[in-house]
Amino acid sequence: MIRVLVVDDHAVVRRGVVQIVTEAEGVQCVGEAGSSREALQLARACEYDVVVLDIHLPDGSGLDVLKQLRAFKPQTPVVMLSMYPEEQYALRALRAGAMGYLTKDSAPIELVTALRQAARGEHYVTPALAETLTAHLDDVAAAAPLETLSDREEQVLRLLAAGHTVSHIAEELTLSVKTVSTYRARLLKKLGLTSTAELIRYAVEHDLID
Repeated sequence: MIRVLVVDDHAVVRRGVVQIVTEAEGVQCVGEAGSSREALQLARACEYDVVVLDIHLPDGSGLDVLKQLRAFKPQTPVVMLSMYPEEQYALRALRAGAMGYLTKDSAPIELVTALRQAARGEHYVTPALAETLTAHLDDVAAAAPLETLSDREEQVLRLLAAGHTVSHIAEELTLSVKTVSTYRARLLKKLGLTSTAELIRYAVEHDLID
């Protein structure tokens, strides 16, 4: 029996994933979490064969959770399940140690297949992503500037796009105003933009505003 921990902050979505897992032969959901904190607590307290993890959580990035899980439970495979399209986060998630990446509009059978392969220590990627990884792995970052951003840079981008000032972001992230300004400058350079207004437009066009 494959024991699964499901992590998603949206209760309705989480319930749907749990139902898919529960109805699959040989797979069982034995834990649910709606935040990064809950996910890490459960992962430390119990044993799971696979973790299904959302990218965006209310108290942090799913990618940060993935990295922490890899640090203290490196043998536990993680399958990312996100609303964001593959071209935005899949490569970054796989580089961070995920065993698979699926969007939330994937067919239930794809999720079950991904869980089974991950439990066997095998990666799961969709045919489209596999083609990208095989043919264009070295060119992905250049073709998709968003992939070049660090997790912190993306976090600052999201906050800027949500209308927060540099001072407010510095306070929220417990950083200096100078440091946040440096992140903003890096974002402009990496994305080829010239102003905060263009950063906001970029975020809107790439569905980065929650």
